[in-house]
Amino acid sequence: KQLNELMSKVLWYPMRVAYDKGDRVLRIRDALKARGIEHFLPMHWEYTKDDLDAHKKLTPAINGLIFIHASRHVITDLKRQQGFEPLRYWMDLTKGSDAEDKILTVPDAQMQNFMRAASVEGGNLVYLQYNEQFLDKPGKRVRITQGDFEGCTGTIRRIKKRQCVVVQIDHVAALALAFVPPTWLEETT
Repeated sequence: KQLNELMSKVLWYPMRVAYDKGDRVLRIRDALKARGIEHFLPMHWEYTKDDLDAHKKLTPAINGLIFIHASRHVITDLKRQQGFEPLRYWMDLTKGSDAEDKILTVPDAQMQNFMRAASVEGGNLVYLQYNEQFLDKPGKRVRITQGDFEGCTGTIRRIKKRQCVVVQIDHVAALALAFVPPTWLEETT
């Protein structure tokens, strides 16, 4: 009964897209949009230069990662449909082998915070691979009180010799807000 309740509860699921080269996750995003299923795909501008011109293109920021806000029943049914076969649940490897449910979900507040930070255009963001040794260390928790990132919360970390506010989704991904003036930060718990 408890597992059935979990299967029908609408949650944020980080999903891997197997063998993605950027185009597969975009097709899945478009198909989710067409079906009216809430999702979030972190995007960033990629700059390239050829002999004649510089080009910028909006591309997925984290290879093969998309977040889907639905019940596990809906996602499992979706994975059986053509075009959605590459979707894989993100597993929480920190849970022991005897854990009943290892499928990772993201709390709403954490997801809203990450989406708010990731959605700022030109926000000088650096996406980070999740690294437990680095990101799970204790650090000063702060809330940004002004500017484009107002309301976002994160942890102060030093990245490439610069102090940044890091917004993270536990065990999945993180992004560093490259420059936030210290006067715009207030300590939080």
